[in-house]
Amino acid sequence: MQKVEISHRLAGPNARLIGKPGGLLELTTPALVLDLETFERNMRTYQHQVNLHGLKARPHAKSHKCPEIARRQIAAGAVGVCTASLHEAEAFVRHGINNILITSPVIGAGKLDRLLQLLAPGISVAVVVDDQERAASMAAAAHRSGQVLDVLLDVDLGMGRTGVSSIESALQLVNVVCDAEGISYRGIQAYSGSVQHIVDFAARDDVYTGQLRFLSELITALDKRGLKPPTVTGGGTGTLALDCRESILTEHQGGSYIFMDVEYGAVTLGTNDADAAFATSLFLHSTVISKNVPGTATIDAGLKSFATDGPLPRVSDGAPAGTTYAFFGDEHGRLTFPTLTHGLPLGSSVALVTPHCDPTVNLHDYLHVVRNNTIVDIWEIAGRGVL
Repeated sequence: MQKVEISHRLAGPNARLIGKPGGLLELTTPALVLDLETFERNMRTYQHQVNLHGLKARPHAKSHKCPEIARRQIAAGAVGVCTASLHEAEAFVRHGINNILITSPVIGAGKLDRLLQLLAPGISVAVVVDDQERAASMAAAAHRSGQVLDVLLDVDLGMGRTGVSSIESALQLVNVVCDAEGISYRGIQAYSGSVQHIVDFAARDDVYTGQLRFLSELITALDKRGLKPPTVTGGGTGTLALDCRESILTEHQGGSYIFMDVEYGAVTLGTNDADAAFATSLFLHSTVISKNVPGTATIDAGLKSFATDGPLPRVSDGAPAGTTYAFFGDEHGRLTFPTLTHGLPLGSSVALVTPHCDPTVNLHDYLHVVRNNTIVDIWEIAGRGVL
């Protein structure tokens, strides 16, 4: 009995519904639901695309923060995963994921100590650097600990968030990295987050191609000094078609392709159907908890259930066509029906597409995995949080 109780606690309040016919309609909500068939198809499509163009897949796990998904991505052919933070990397290493690139600079003595503690035989954790002084101090700490840390130069393609922004500064930084004991030069990272959600493909192509010209010039400059980067990693779901076409990257960091969301649903990913072959697999299921106002209903999914940095969630299933969603407080959302005569009974289940999948996932503990309308598993979102 004790083992069953622990298992249910780790899988959350819906563990009792695994394998139960019709259990999806009994979910304790709000709950993230993953359509397994669509997820698997998205994963296969992405892996096929990068393989076809000679790229290696290193999916960005900031989108899912879920070790089980990382295991499946690696089993499908990925060389490893990315994380956006040290905290995420620690969670993945604890769950047996052993090839990780942390894509944001790791700054602070406490974080550096934790980073070095991750290194062990059979575990590869690489980091990015964009500052000479920090690279030198990181190297010194690694050397004192008897370790060698793999590093990539973080290159700014125009976003202005992190990374060196000129060829001169990149060459100065690579000299520091190559001269220091305790760190090993493994290549460069060049990610342009600002272009991923440019809706029009031609406009995105125009901006990103200009950024890639700078990247090509940097690679040429490094090559002339005998420092051609063995790894050039970057890209995202929004630039996948362009990254495949341009053949500059060696690794691709797509993330949202496994889920898709309202933001990416508005983006034209390419010029043909094969470039836009990802479908929505992630949904937030909610429950109608009040129906006292004609033409509307209140559900139990509000600000604490969805990221609010993007568009509104989109009603997907369980409500009349044309029903819209609006935030209605921390715990509540408001559904507005097409007419005052429409309505839903109390307890009705309503599914919504997440507005921005990455930060929405970070609000939840579990993914409820569904095949043929039956909950077949529950996966922990072990990397959620910030510390």
